[in-house]
Amino acid sequence: MIMTLEQQSHNSLLELFDNTRKTTLELVKNLKKDDFGVQTAFFTSPPKWHLGHVSWLNEIVLSKTQKNYEFYSKEFSEYLNSYYNQFGKPHDKAKRGVMSRPTTDEILEYFDIITDKVKQVIRNPLEKNSVYLFTMAIHHECQHQELLVYDLQHLLAEHYKPAKINNFAVTEKKEKRGIRVKGGLYNLGYSGDEYCYDIELPEHKTFLNDYKIDNLLVSNAEYLEFINDGGYEDFSYWLSDGWVKVQEDEWTAPMYWEKDGDKWFTRDFLGRRKINPNEPVCHVSFYEAAAFCKWAGRRLPTEAEWEKAALWNDEKNVKTIFPWGNDKPTPEHANLLESNIWGCVEVGTFEKGQSHSGCYQMIGDVWEWTSSEFVGYPGFKSGFDEYNDKWFTNQKVLRGGSFGTPSKSIRGSYRNFFRLDERWLLSGFRCVEDV
Repeated sequence: MIMTLEQQSHNSLLELFDNTRKTTLELVKNLKKDDFGVQTAFFTSPPKWHLGHVSWLNEIVLSKTQKNYEFYSKEFSEYLNSYYNQFGKPHDKAKRGVMSRPTTDEILEYFDIITDKVKQVIRNPLEKNSVYLFTMAIHHECQHQELLVYDLQHLLAEHYKPAKINNFAVTEKKEKRGIRVKGGLYNLGYSGDEYCYDIELPEHKTFLNDYKIDNLLVSNAEYLEFINDGGYEDFSYWLSDGWVKVQEDEWTAPMYWEKDGDKWFTRDFLGRRKINPNEPVCHVSFYEAAAFCKWAGRRLPTEAEWEKAALWNDEKNVKTIFPWGNDKPTPEHANLLESNIWGCVEVGTFEKGQSHSGCYQMIGDVWEWTSSEFVGYPGFKSGFDEYNDKWFTNQKVLRGGSFGTPSKSIRGSYRNFFRLDERWLLSGFRCVEDV
């Protein structure tokens, strides 16, 4: 086996699969029928496509683990193939919303049929590789649950009605400070014995210089200072390609921000509301994060710097799976999908979620941009062709998860990746400086 796996009974795998499928359906529970087929931009996908695609990926696993498996429908497979050339020509992503067939009802029926097929298989004893493949499909579906959250915000914003929504009490404001982290050799990558993606392996040594990392994420108030100081009007802060994007797309603020008179507002799941200065800035691209850092005389962390600040316990000389230790995330640790807050909470929240070094919100709320290129670690071996390794170019690594990330799929070593100009995702950042 390429990856280490949690030793799961058939019942626990079945429960994990069942809970994941139920969560996917819960996300679309209150959609109107007309919502399912709409694609609002080339970088989004219609809700019905997400439901179909995660089911189709389960069919791929069935085809790899069950002898003579026949796919449900050639038409479905052609429409639901995202980028897997090994299974035929992928459908044009920008045109997923122009297809009226398969219909929404047909996709929902297909979802249920594949759910039942997988359940029938995983109720029985499985070979180790089959357990890995079905577990990977579950985590793939978690990824699409989060992508669905991004797309629902772009499609509906406050008109989306979550199945559950919780209020969150504002905590006492924390003072921002730089935390010194010792350099030296650090083992970067996943160090546990449960499921992880191939791109988190192998754990390997890397050298770090001493540095200081902010205990808090960059807030809206801080980002507003950058805007008010002409940050979007001065080319000197921007990478060349970033400055081209600013001009071509007329960026003046993070995505979803709009100015009314002299006040800034955002439109999200919580409605059109004044910018909360104490929330972490969200929906910024790598280019915007890098420009802010240059303006502030700081820089973005590398992913190794981020991970050491998040996971290393200097007192005990040990690395943990999460910033707070090895216990699974709860709503007391972080703002994740299961928190059902449907927005960011203020910076400096979650005392129990602090890292050993004293950093807040290194899991949840917003994915954090790093300066690291998305490439395979030294000694990388692919666990599934065309899944991750085909994207080892022109992408930056993000760490930490967001309020749209399912808790079962996040850990401190998780490497997300997006192109440098993308900002419809739930993305923010924190700064570091050399010492």
